[in-house]
Amino acid sequence: MSAKHPIIAVTGSSGAGTTTTGQALRHIFRTLDLSAAFVEGDSFHRYSRPEMDLAIRKAQEQGRHISYFGPEANDFQRLEGLFKAYGETGQGEIRRYLHSFDDAVPYNQMPGTFTPWEALPEHTDALFYEGLHGGVCGDSYDVAKHVDLLIGMVPIVNLEWIQKLIRDTQERGHSREAVTQSIVRSMEDYIHHIVPQFSRTHINFQRVPTVDTSNPFSAKDIPSLDESFVVIRFRGMKDVDFPYYLQMIDGAFMSRMNTLVVPGGKMVFAMELILMPLIEQILDKKQSARAQIDWLNNR
Repeated sequence: MSAKHPIIAVTGSSGAGTTTTGQALRHIFRTLDLSAAFVEGDSFHRYSRPEMDLAIRKAQEQGRHISYFGPEANDFQRLEGLFKAYGETGQGEIRRYLHSFDDAVPYNQMPGTFTPWEALPEHTDALFYEGLHGGVCGDSYDVAKHVDLLIGMVPIVNLEWIQKLIRDTQERGHSREAVTQSIVRSMEDYIHHIVPQFSRTHINFQRVPTVDTSNPFSAKDIPSLDESFVVIRFRGMKDVDFPYYLQMIDGAFMSRMNTLVVPGGKMVFAMELILMPLIEQILDKKQSARAQIDWLNNR
């Protein structure tokens, strides 16, 4: 972690709703006039889409599974290297993974490919990561230790699968059978590399639907926010003003000493209410660190 060059990360599985959180955070950044360097987690995949298809077939022939959740298909060392470099210097290199034709056309490339690596913008206030692995750890990498504010998006697993199935079929052109196979193939990596991150997060937002999601593979639509509650868990955070949140968020209640529950329709409001002061604290630390450096340089 770095006071001079802070890192904020939203981590969650494919279909978990990290995009919604990202939109809320972008609104906070605009409100605070914060200039952020944006990093997409998918840009640290090792393989383009055709290369991944080939790797999957080879793994199946060998009786193995490979998925975008695990280390074989991702360069976790390079991701940690970016976080470390940004924390030390405010710089680093990024690229984009082009999911769709709409993404790819401006670059004159095909979907499922990467843009070239390029330098982050200069003089940013913070780095913002959104993806699968903002808190991943392993024998040779520890991404989580570099993050100043780590936020988990964790819908219950049936809802997560519904969101993934509908997003990948309607927005990314995959067949329902292919998405289902991807879920099955990814399960081991999901258990070992995705789930443990949510014990390292500072805050988790877990959406729990109040409608029947017993068979996610037959669902025709995604339960709405109004058909859900959001369970918000705080870990290792002092001075959390729960009475203020209960007063400000209609219908909120405490389920445990560190857990706030809010109506699903209030999720974005709750995110902004909770996260904005935390980001302001990070910026205050950044300004204090910069002032201290200036004072030392002028002695």
